[in-house]
Parts: sequence; structure tokens; C-alpha cells
Amino acid sequence: MKCIQCQTDNNHKDRTANQGRCKNCGHPFVFEPTTMGQTKITDPFFAKAISDLSVNGSLYFTPQQLYYLINKRIKRKINNVVLQIFAWILIVIIPYIGIPLLIFACYQISNSANTSRRVRNRNARYLQIIGGFLLLYGILSLLFSTVDGSGGNWLIFCQFAITIIVGMLSFYLGIRQLRRQSTFLQTVSITLSKFQSWLERWQQINGTVEQLLPSPNQKRLPTSINPDITAYSFDRVVVCDSATIAQLLIANNFHFENNCAVLSITGYPQSIFSTVLDMLRRNPELNVYVLHNASPHGITLIHNLQTSSNWFADSTVTIYDLGLLPRHVLNSRNLFIESSPESAKQARQLGVEIRQELSAEELAWLESGNFVELESFTPQRLLQIVTQGINRSQISTGGRDSVFIDVDSDSSSSGVYLVASDSFG
Repeated sequence: MKCIQCQTDNNHKDRTANQGRCKNCGHPFVFEPTTMGQTKITDPFFAKAISDLSVNGSLYFTPQQLYYLINKRIKRKINNVVLQIFAWILIVIIPYIGIPLLIFACYQISNSANTSRRVRNRNARYLQIIGGFLLLYGILSLLFSTVDGSGGNWLIFCQFAITIIVGMLSFYLGIRQLRRQSTFLQTVSITLSKFQSWLERWQQINGTVEQLLPSPNQKRLPTSINPDITAYSFDRVVVCDSATIAQLLIANNFHFENNCAVLSITGYPQSIFSTVLDMLRRNPELNVYVLHNASPHGITLIHNLQTSSNWFADSTVTIYDLGLLPRHVLNSRNLFIESSPESAKQARQLGVEIRQELSAEELAWLESGNFVELESFTPQRLLQIVTQGINRSQISTGGRDSVFIDVDSDSSSSGVYLVASDSFG
């Protein structure tokens, strides 16, 4: 393992001989992979996750965002492909054993919550490819086989039938697994408490991570706004369902770069919340953009803003939903889906006016306890999504327009698919 201070490579013997310190510069190591079981973390691995999440120190992020990223990257490292490799070897030697074994291996991986959604999707596509190849091979082998009067024709027919059946089964399983991905939960490789202990030790040894945001109520905020500024108003505001996401946007200067206010439904930022909200209410042409988790609490945010006298009840403002909605999760391929009994209970208690806006599939998804948190996205991806959603809304024709934004990427972090703006104006 390399030292993050001097880049000197230290093997296990070196680390043991120096009491867990670098043999060159003496800097302590935070992690010791040989004592961590299956989930092995190294100092360079953790440092790169921080660097990628902050885009080399240019963006602020939350502890929960780092927690999600670490879990995603651990899953990529521990995916078990030994069975697949063994199956490929058997295909060369004994194809009629190797091919079924490969299909079984791909199916198992596509069905495992211990692998990332991207890997599950890839293996579901492998099933389709294998099935298509077998169907083509079976048909061509029958067409080019030599017909004679002996019993060999029965053998040819049996081989053809078996190949076609196995091919159809593999192709069907691939289609089925792709359709089921939105219902799979994502298990975590490390618990939140273990991650917090890792992060605490990391900062004790390597110093405070400057881009790591504190709890929103710990952040010092200005206590007043210049009276000259309060005479004006904003043309748009982003309302978040949590103070954490509002703080993230503000810390990364989203409000300056997009010339809009950022507030949370919980009243963040506290010291200027009332003043800013009064400024917003003075603008009858205000555009409101709502950003929330795909959860029972999150999807009620639009209704609360429309009906609450503390917000925009009896107002002419236009409200756009930037997501997440259950339909965005169901239509995507790589979101971090979680579940809890509390979320299922909240979903069953949703009001009629909320349930009418959701399809039967969306309601079933929520009532199963499923949810997706915005903090499962990197700050870079989240900023892009909100910016693109606002830009799409400016060309909206009104009504409930849905604009799907494909933000798939393998860069720095999440590689996810999201979201859109649904106009509720």
C-alpha cells in the first residue's frame, strides 16, 4: 500500500515493522487491509474517493455522499466473477456443460443485491447475448446439417431442440432480469457506523477534510440582509426537502451561478429564511423548482408548497418538480435503492391527492418501503441535474411536461441516470 504523503510503497512487512507507519516518512496508515476481512480498504482508495467526490477539492460534499460512494466502489471490487471464468474455460473444453454454467453464473450475478446495479444490468444483457447466439447457432446447425436415412437425424434434432430451448430460456431470463432491476434493493458493504469510525480516524490522522460539510445547524450564517437588497426579489427559487441538500447547493455557489434563491422546507438557512421568503412572495411570476428524495416524504413536497399558507397557497407561481419521483427510479438503471419499514408505513398513509398523481406501479414501489436519497448522487452530478432541469423548464409548454435527462457517466463517481422536470404549473 502506498503512503498518501510520500507515495512510498509499503508492503505488509514494512507496515508491521514500523507500527503501522510509512517506512520512509513515518506517516501513519489509517487502514490495514490484511485485518479487514473481505471488505478491504486502503489509504489511497479512501483518498481517491474524497478527491473524486470533491472534484479535486473544488466542490463541497456531505458525509453521506462519501458513504454512498465508498459503498458503490467497494461493490465493484468484491464482485465475484470466479464462476464466470470457470464457465468460459469449460465452454472451450466441454461446451454443453460450460454454456449452462455460464448462464447460471450470469443469472446469479444479475440477481444479487451484493453487486452494483450496473453489474447486474451487464450480466442480464450477457444472458440475452448468450441466448441470441444459441438460437442463431441452433438454426444454422440444423440448416447446414446433412440429412441421411440413419438414426443420426434424431441426434441432430435433439441437439437442435436443446440448443433452441436453452437459448430461449437464456434470452427470456435476460429480459426478465432487466425489467426487474428497479425492484432490487441495494445492500451496503459497510455500515454507517463503521464508515463514521473510518472517517473520524481519517481526519484524526490526515487532518480535517475541508470540503466535508458539517451538519447544517453547525454552519455559521449571516444574520441580516442589506435593506437595499430586500427591495428586490428573485425570479426563481429551489426548494429542497432537507436542510442538508439546501446547504450543499449553497456551499457550492449554486445560488450565485444560477441567480436564484435556495431554501429548504424545514426553514434553512434559518437566519435569513423569513426575509428571503417574503422577497419571493412579492414576485407573481416566480418559478419554483422542487428537489426531493424519491420517498413518501419527498413526493408530498409539491402539495405542501401549493397548499400551505406559509408558502405559495393561492399564488400564481409556477412549480416544477425536478425529482426524484418513483417513475424516475423505475425508468433508470443505476440508482441506489434502499428500503425500510418506516418508509412503507409512510407510503400507505399518503393522502388521496398525492396518490392520484402516481401510477399503480409507483405506489406499489413506495408501499414496498423503497426509497432513493439525493445524497446517493455526487455533488457534481446533483448540480448538473438541477441546472439541466431548470434549463429544460424554460422551454416547457406548460401542463405536466416530463423531460427525461440522461446523465450517465463513469467519471469520478456515480454513473447514474436521472431525472427531469414535471411541471405542476
